Amino acid sequence: MAQLEERLAVARKAQEPGPRKDEHYSQANIAWRMVTELVAGLGIGAVLGYGLDILAGTLPWGLIVFTFIGFAAGIKTMLRTAQEVQAKQMAEQAERDKEG
Repeated sequence: MAQLEERLAVARKAQEPGPRKDEHYSQANIAWRMVTELVAGLGIGAVLGYGLDILAGTLPWGLIVFTFIGFAAGIKTMLRTAQEVQAKQMAEQAERDKEG
């Protein structure tokens, strides 16, 4: 009976769920996220600039200025994302070094 319980315990342990893998992002997902952030910054800046130009009657100056501001905001957001990814990878590497 003890052998049966031992075999059942081994079988149950083999069927236990492992660590979640769905939180891991592939490099392609990260790249798409960064591209989306840049395009969103450009688009929001352009729309705001155009809207202000229509209200103030200064077309195309607000569009130009706010497009550049949106571009800068998109770049800043991309850099923040890159830093987050790098920090996460360094933490994972440190954890692997501790284990191995």
